Amino acid sequence: MGSTPRHPVPLGFVFRSRSKDEKAPTDKVPVTDSTQPRDPQAPKGRPTPKRSEAQSQRRSVANTPTTRKEAAKRQRDERRTQMERQRQALAGGDERYLPARDKGPVRKFARDWVDSRFNVAEFFLPLAVVILVLSVVRVASLQNIALLLWLVVIVLIVLDSIVSAFRLRKRLGERFPDQNRRGAVAYALMRSLQMRRLRLPKPQVKRGERP
Repeated sequence: MGSTPRHPVPLGFVFRSRSKDEKAPTDKVPVTDSTQPRDPQAPKGRPTPKRSEAQSQRRSVANTPTTRKEAAKRQRDERRTQMERQRQALAGGDERYLPARDKGPVRKFARDWVDSRFNVAEFFLPLAVVILVLSVVRVASLQNIALLLWLVVIVLIVLDSIVSAFRLRKRLGERFPDQNRRGAVAYALMRSLQMRRLRLPKPQVKRGERP
C-alpha cells in the first residue's frame, strides 16, 4: 500500500505558536494594586474600607464595655459629667445643659420677669427669722408684735403673688401666644419665694430691667 507523503513542519512555526499560547492567558489577568494592604477585618469579597472608617470601627469596638463593672463605671462617669454640665449651666444660664424644667424661652422669660422686680416673698426667710426671735422673747408686747408681723407678711405675700400671677400670665400670652405656657406661672411664683442670690439658674437681668 502506498502512503501519502507528509510534509515536514518548520520548527520556527512550532516555537512561535507555543510562545503565543503561553503569553495569551497572561494578557487577560487583571492588574491589581499590590501596594495597598488589605484590612484583616474586611470580609472576603468586599472592598477594603477607608482608613477613617476602619479607625472609627476600631474606636467603637475599643470603647464598648466588656464587663458589667466597666459598664456601671461608664454610666457613673457619664452621669457625673452630665451633672457637672448642669451645674455650670445653672450658674451661667447655658440653655443647652439646663434641666428640663428650666429649658425653653417661656421658662426663661418667666425667670427674667421675676428677677427684674422686687417680690415680697423673697424677703420671707429674713422676716421669718426676725419674727421667730421676737416670739421667743418672753415679753407679751414683743410676742404680740411677732404675731402681727406674721399676719402682715402672709397677707402681703398672698396679695403680691396674686398680682404677679395675673400680670405674668398676661405678658406670657402676649409674648408666646402659640407656645405651651403650662406651669410657667407656678414656676415663676416658686422662684419668687427664693432669695435672689440663691436662685438657680442665676439671674441674668438686673432689677428694674425690662425682660
